[in-house]
Amino acid sequence: MDLFLLRQSIHNAALVSYSRSGGPGGQNVNKVNTKVMLRLPVTALAGLSEAEMGRLRETLRNRITEDDELVITASEERFQRTNQERAFSRLEALVAGGARLQKFRRPTKPSRASRENRLKAKRIHSLMKKDRRFPPDPDR
Repeated sequence: MDLFLLRQSIHNAALVSYSRSGGPGGQNVNKVNTKVMLRLPVTALAGLSEAEMGRLRETLRNRITEDDELVITASEERFQRTNQERAFSRLEALVAGGARLQKFRRPTKPSRASRENRLKAKRIHSLMKKDRRFPPDPDR
């Protein structure tokens, strides 16, 4: 994965739109378009191999729209420029993380000592709870 090429293709292909957003800003919220929405057509991404594109589509399948677009919004800050930078960095991280190959997990078994420690801790906990009980009724 060529990160530079990927970053350039994201910045070139993303469609940016602005709108009014809630949150901090006082009266400024009502008159300035600070919310940023990025729409990135997945087919326009460059710098990904076929396998990486497949992983990206698989991992982000819930975030990709029917129009084959990835949509990101940012409206946390009062300034449009800051929200735009946040949205682009979030989109870059999302695409790079989605295309990355996951580490292979080698399944392991707990060691004998760890199993014994677990059972010992369970016995101690059981005895502690048993000691909290009321003493048996002598009348019975």
